[in-house]
Amino acid sequence: MPRKIIHTEDAPKAIGTYSQAVRCGATVYLAGQIGLDPKTMEIVPGIAPQIQRVLDNLRAVARASGGDLKDIVKLTVYLTDLAHFALVNETMAKYFSSPYPARAALGVASLPRGALVEMDAIMHLE
Repeated sequence: MPRKIIHTEDAPKAIGTYSQAVRCGATVYLAGQIGLDPKTMEIVPGIAPQIQRVLDNLRAVARASGGDLKDIVKLTVYLTDLAHFALVNETMAKYFSSPYPARAALGVASLPRGALVEMDAIMHLE
């Protein structure tokens, strides 16, 4: 099955050796997004703005892939402080509606660029 590499200027450029997303047939693998502003390539300050920016970045890549957040079937959330998990849920409720994607949340020691949150996803397109 041929792979299609996805890129959009509406999300941060890759800061390493990876693609923003890779589409294989009807499945799209979205790379982890942190709270980078795609225009400045700087981390937005604070946990609430970072969560929102991460979801905005994921949405931009999902749309560039031919889908949207509603097409995400699996979401993984990485937090440097699991005390922020309730805020992730609250913010996700503004971006997702039922049926929600499957999800995992992990506490991690650190993230790139000092980010407080990162999310990656798998999207299925009909």
